[in-house]
Amino acid sequence: MTHRAGAPHRAAEPGVEPYDELTVPVAGGELAVLRWSAAAPDAPVVLAVHGITANALSWARVAHHLAGRVTLIAPDLRGRAASRLLPGPYGIAAHAADTAALADAFDLRGAVLAGHSMGAFVAAYAGVRHPARFASLVLVDGGLGFPAPAHTDPDAVLEAVLGPAVRRLAMTFPDREAYRDYWRAHPAFAGAWSPWVDAYILRDLVGTEPRLRSSCVLDAVRRDGTQVLRDPDVLAAVRRLGLPARLLWAERGLMDEPQGLYDEERLAAAGLDPGRPVTHRVGGVNHYTVLVGDDGARTVAGHLLDAAGAGDRATVR
Repeated sequence: MTHRAGAPHRAAEPGVEPYDELTVPVAGGELAVLRWSAAAPDAPVVLAVHGITANALSWARVAHHLAGRVTLIAPDLRGRAASRLLPGPYGIAAHAADTAALADAFDLRGAVLAGHSMGAFVAAYAGVRHPARFASLVLVDGGLGFPAPAHTDPDAVLEAVLGPAVRRLAMTFPDREAYRDYWRAHPAFAGAWSPWVDAYILRDLVGTEPRLRSSCVLDAVRRDGTQVLRDPDVLAAVRRLGLPARLLWAERGLMDEPQGLYDEERLAAAGLDPGRPVTHRVGGVNHYTVLVGDDGARTVAGHLLDAAGAGDRATVR
């Protein structure tokens, strides 16, 4: 059964390429979706999934570098941004089902499925559960997990790993500038602010002044994060993929520390089958700027174009 997408609303943010905002029926309601359309109607399609406390505009700078050569479709996952009112159950399987519904809504077969951070785990899980809908996967600094010890508190691990990104969920902000200031102080964004980052950050805000807050539903973040840390099916998905896949890993970490989530030693220790997925180091970027920074977004866009057959090898670094 094909689910039709709702009528699009054309939207634009200062300095960001215009996009269509529309909704797609999913279990429990409607998923908010952004679409940057290609110049040619028959161009390839990339379906892109964001991270645990992010939103669809995290892909805006990648869309800029795709430059209309493919159509990029990115949802706000349930419990975030314009999809925040979608009810649970949350979790990676629920997001994968929403991703499959999104592919059906746009009649996609043979699209490239991409994901960043937690979104890469969603992409891997969806690639295992719904392989006929996709041609290949591009996992950006995520998708390969290292299980947390059983005795650890998942909330404490999320706090330790995500830092300011998760602490803000319990905070309120008097105005938009205060929220900008909070993110500008994040080490990962030092020197990396741009119109794309600004639009991505502000899409997260809900409420009214002087009590603005993050749109992210804490229960959704907790459920999704716990599964990425502990769920054996989620952790095994990247090893069960039958589709071609590549993992782009950022040299630096979530707080811009020199040690990223992955490195050659950790990847070797993971015991992956050779080339499953193919791994690529992205130098000079951290967990965030691999997607929202200029160099990182250009590199990710190059790999998406290559995976979609819409670029040339010179675009891949």
